[in-house]
Amino acid sequence: MDLGKKRIGLALSDGLRITAQGIDTLYRTRIREDLDALARLIEEREVNWIVLGDPKHMSGGESRQQTYTHEFGDRLAERTGVGIDYWDERLTSVEAGRVLRSSGISIEKRAKAVDKLSAVLLLESYLDYLQMMRDAAENAE
Repeated sequence: MDLGKKRIGLALSDGLRITAQGIDTLYRTRIREDLDALARLIEEREVNWIVLGDPKHMSGGESRQQTYTHEFGDRLAERTGVGIDYWDERLTSVEAGRVLRSSGISIEKRAKAVDKLSAVLLLESYLDYLQMMRDAAENAE
């Protein structure tokens, strides 16, 4: 999940945790309604783990948005009982914008797609990390 003030970019992985696919962006209303919508989605899609973008400052320091994101994540975990990993999201929106600009789609369509693509890039990075850790564990044996 790529949590923003107006939208939440969403992506799902397959059961083997190999691929990331973007799903429809959630347009935010009120926090309670956002949590309800996410809880329904988590139940419908049988989500068993959440990766939530961790918006650190470029220096790596804590940001105000990071504090808010962790509070939101805590509430979502409490509401759903699903665990959360926070994953560094620095530059995912920048990369998503770059990819979309290079694709040649209109500005209007880019604005609608950037949150979804950011969530996909975030999840892909996390899945790549998991694979790297599995490979390292296998090589250590």
